Amino acid sequence: MPLVISPPRPRPSPPVPERAVRPGRRRAALPWLLLTGWAAQVGVRLWFARARTGPVADPDESGYLAAARWLAGGPGGDLSGHTFYQPGYPLLLAPAHWAGGDPAAVYTLVMVVNALIGAALFPLGHLALRRLGLPARAALPLAWAAALLPATTFFGAFALADAVLPVIVLGWLLALDRCVRRGGAHAAAGAGLLASYAYLVHSRGSVLLCVHGLTMLYLAARPGAASGLRTGESGLRTGESGLRTGTAGARLAAVTGLAVTCAGYTLASRLNAAARATFYPDGGRDLAGLLTGRLTTLDGQAWALSGTAGQLWYLTVATWGLAGVGLVAVAAAAFGRRTRLETRVMAAVLLAVTLGIAYASSAALPDEHRVGNFAYGRYLACLALVHTLAGLAVLVRAGVRRALPYVLGAAAMTATAGAWVRVYAGERLRTHTHIGFDFPETSFLTADRTALHLGTASFAVLGLLGGLLMLRALRRAPVPAVAAGLAAINVAALAFVLGPAPERVTPPDPLPAASRNGAVALDRALNWQVRVKLLVPVDWTRMGRIDVRHQAPEPGVCTVVVDRPAGTPAAATWPGRPAGWRAHGGAAWTARWVAWYDPACPGPPLRSG
Repeated sequence: MPLVISPPRPRPSPPVPERAVRPGRRRAALPWLLLTGWAAQVGVRLWFARARTGPVADPDESGYLAAARWLAGGPGGDLSGHTFYQPGYPLLLAPAHWAGGDPAAVYTLVMVVNALIGAALFPLGHLALRRLGLPARAALPLAWAAALLPATTFFGAFALADAVLPVIVLGWLLALDRCVRRGGAHAAAGAGLLASYAYLVHSRGSVLLCVHGLTMLYLAARPGAASGLRTGESGLRTGESGLRTGTAGARLAAVTGLAVTCAGYTLASRLNAAARATFYPDGGRDLAGLLTGRLTTLDGQAWALSGTAGQLWYLTVATWGLAGVGLVAVAAAAFGRRTRLETRVMAAVLLAVTLGIAYASSAALPDEHRVGNFAYGRYLACLALVHTLAGLAVLVRAGVRRALPYVLGAAAMTATAGAWVRVYAGERLRTHTHIGFDFPETSFLTADRTALHLGTASFAVLGLLGGLLMLRALRRAPVPAVAAGLAAINVAALAFVLGPAPERVTPPDPLPAASRNGAVALDRALNWQVRVKLLVPVDWTRMGRIDVRHQAPEPGVCTVVVDRPAGTPAAATWPGRPAGWRAHGGAAWTARWVAWYDPACPGPPLRSG
């Protein structure tokens, strides 16, 4: 079967009727269409995040927000024992701390930053579909609809690196694709910068950076993979022509890309080290040790492979089956004998990143007795749009009859991966904790936010995929119908998961006003949930540590926060407190605390701006 995701070779253009729209006019209109579509994407994302005023997905959100505050010149914090939250995403949020006022205002600006960046998936998706051989008339509506996938939109309503990772990954793939197909130092340097930045944003970027480095080494060793097409042969999209770089130019581009990647990696490593020193004085969670242990034991391998299957299952389900179609097509391109070399290289890159992230993240995932340990979508969400676009290219370019084998392959993969998860996890899918945040798409598919229903979700997705296939079979306007159907499903899912949104409510200050002009100390026995809860609102000082059983507050400390066990009177939480200090209670999730403060401390300073 011919490869359907490879860029087609150009054919002679038919005569243009006199009354037809001139190509120049279409090209002139395209930037405005892309800008309008981007603005519409921003509006949709802001609408779904309109009620968000503070972090809820902790400790992740609070970790990123505190890092952004530190990068903006504010105080850091202590996240010892937690996962390392890398500073790449907080770099984008630092201006929000310069422009914002109180933490709620800063968080609102973070939602704006997420929307502005996340909406870039539409023009990038349009470019990707054009490189996959679709005309602009089809690429525009399909890219706009696909950019609204919950996998690429849901996390934009939180201060999480997942809000921007899909943009980084797609941009990297497009730059690398240009480098592989045409060579060029600019494309190689751009891809290297994006790969290095992905490494700075999240640990998943380590897999991406490794694959990128190996690809550059391959291109340097075999420069013919990125050089020398005949004039007029398509390297990127329909109708695009021209000469590629020669062998020497391709080797120079690869070497340039490697140099930029190494420089970017060095800079990212230094910034990561600075963030570790500031936020993890006692060390963070040892995910590398957990990964090594899983890789060297049979039980660990079973855990990692089952988690990989669960992530692939969720990737397909979360994209209404389209990513499954795309994944099958990408695998066919990577191993197809009739596939052009550069297409095989890019397909292999995409497969390696997908499977590498799924396997490594599963192996490093601690057993937290969560259902998400067995089927989880967040780690591959950064690749969901890429595979969905490939799946859409299959449906549009191949037609219903030729796309059917890919659809059946996606159905078989979904069934196989789902069965693997069911057999390995067993009763743990029912007895372990189900967190709705981990399963936005399956909650929509099964109309149940309290449990994971593997079979029901799988059948629902196959039904949706079949519906999209039927829309593609329409004789009139099949592509707009597919785009409209996909957009409707995405908006319905987002409305179910994120709406109807409540009114905007500013979170109350967890500490008394007297605390805002002095140091804050946390008891060493304080519940970790309380420490994280206070990390963002306490934005005027770095919180210290104290052992209230053996230590007295140091000079300048106005507030000491201690645990409050259930049924304990506030007065009994700190018997040795200084005379005259008063109690201020609070709660976070299941933890309760008492903030003891000195009313003699000066009042809070006026905020600038």
